[in-house]
Amino acid sequence: MDNPATSSATPSPRYGSGVGPVLEKFLGVERIAVLRGGGLGDLLYTYPALTALREGYPDAEITLLGTPIHAVLAAETAGPVTDVDILPFAQGVRDGAEDAARQDGFFATMQARKFNLALQMHGGGRFSNPFLLRLGAEHTVGTRTPDAVPLERNLDYAYYQNEPDRWLEVAGLAGVAPLIPAPMRPLPRHQGNIAPLLESQGRPLVVVHPGATDPRRRWPAAYFAEAAAKIATEGANVLVVGDASERLLAQEVAELASGAVDPAHEGAVRSVAGELGLGELAALLDAASVMLASDSGPRHLAQALGTPTVGIFWIGNVINAGPRGRSLHRIHMSWETRCPVCGIDITQVGWTAPHCGHDDTVVRGIDVAAVVQDLRDLMATSLLLRGK
Repeated sequence: MDNPATSSATPSPRYGSGVGPVLEKFLGVERIAVLRGGGLGDLLYTYPALTALREGYPDAEITLLGTPIHAVLAAETAGPVTDVDILPFAQGVRDGAEDAARQDGFFATMQARKFNLALQMHGGGRFSNPFLLRLGAEHTVGTRTPDAVPLERNLDYAYYQNEPDRWLEVAGLAGVAPLIPAPMRPLPRHQGNIAPLLESQGRPLVVVHPGATDPRRRWPAAYFAEAAAKIATEGANVLVVGDASERLLAQEVAELASGAVDPAHEGAVRSVAGELGLGELAALLDAASVMLASDSGPRHLAQALGTPTVGIFWIGNVINAGPRGRSLHRIHMSWETRCPVCGIDITQVGWTAPHCGHDDTVVRGIDVAAVVQDLRDLMATSLLLRGK
């Protein structure tokens, strides 16, 4: 850790949390900015840290500098941030066609807000630290690779680290203790919107998400379908979810599964991909007994809501994104370390080395029967703990 000194009070680190020291809080903090780009899962990694910031600085406004999907999630669930400002396109922060004038306007607006504290929770800082410094905040905290400009308090960045723990450590440098947050809550209005999907005659609800941003992380559709068919035959109501871009994949899973169940369970598996907004998805996941999913944003959302999950993971992603503990969340790991087509090493840090061009799944070897058994176990756990 680089020199985490220089604050409004002399840092006096406290240890014992298991994720790093908690330094002295900054004084007079009324406005906090948190930089976090990326997708749904990227924001959910920071949820424990954002909740800790809310607890540690209860009177401060917390502004998330994020992406459009982050703004939707903040608006559609009850959470720790006060508001969300959409990041301009900027290299290494938010991909897209950059506009210098738009960037200048963004920073002028942010500087006028006079943030007391700004936290960088977006990568190793090569691009995000200079971006954060342009906000003009009194104090800055975040991660840093050796080639990144320093902030006031810095956490050394190595790619392979549990992401929620990483951002809890950053929050600790800002003076707030780590915590296990209470489950995220969907807004009540969305619970009414999904009521027709829950009319399953008392059957447990299993939600399946077969998609993933990186095709290499996707379990084959036929495997998801086999698992869905088995669990539906045993009495579950199965809904396959996804956004509009995943509609065809979800429909393929639902059709394959429906073709494998007996007539007595006709209609027990169907796709609602592309039909739900993020708020409705959150409400559906909150109502579910268990979720089966690839390593994806919806699986992380289910975890944040306190819904049990069975996750399909590549081993490298387990380090960064795998849930801790086994009572509510089960991980099935692929130990593949090379591209199944060309043999190139796929463990390179962040998968940022030149792509070999092959998007073949690296999680094909995960056993369907073992996944189904965990679904059974967690359905029983959910019934016991949550009455679902």
